[in-house]
Amino acid sequence: MVAEKETTPNMPYDPTMVQPMREELTSIGVQELMTPADVDAFMADEAPTKMLIINSVCGCAAGSARPAVRLALQNENRPALVGTVFAGQDVEATAQARSKFADFPPSSPSIALWKGGEIAFFLPRHRVEGRMPEDIAAELREVFNEHCAG
Repeated sequence: MVAEKETTPNMPYDPTMVQPMREELTSIGVQELMTPADVDAFMADEAPTKMLIINSVCGCAAGSARPAVRLALQNENRPALVGTVFAGQDVEATAQARSKFADFPPSSPSIALWKGGEIAFFLPRHRVEGRMPEDIAAELREVFNEHCAG
């Protein structure tokens, strides 16, 4: 008999399975926010622009959102600070992140951009699903050029 791998309510996905999905963003310099305190410190930073990505194990995160972020962050204009939480893994950090844009329904994946402490752009899951990464990246680059230009 093989013992089943235990998961806790705070980490429903096997961390080994999720690690490559995390690294798609962290390998390009996106700051990983794993606790509510990490999220609070990120939000307290006085950077003029910041982007927060709610990462996920879903297919639209893998096929569209993460590749789009990777492409968009190659843009000359980009947010001064970029962070990510992982829904379904870092449960408390994700809840804390979502509390920062509570006017929007919970959505994974999603992307929020703040300028001067105010949300300037929000991309929910329904605007990621079924779209090519290049199209999402083009939209993000437009947002970056509008809100993150020197």
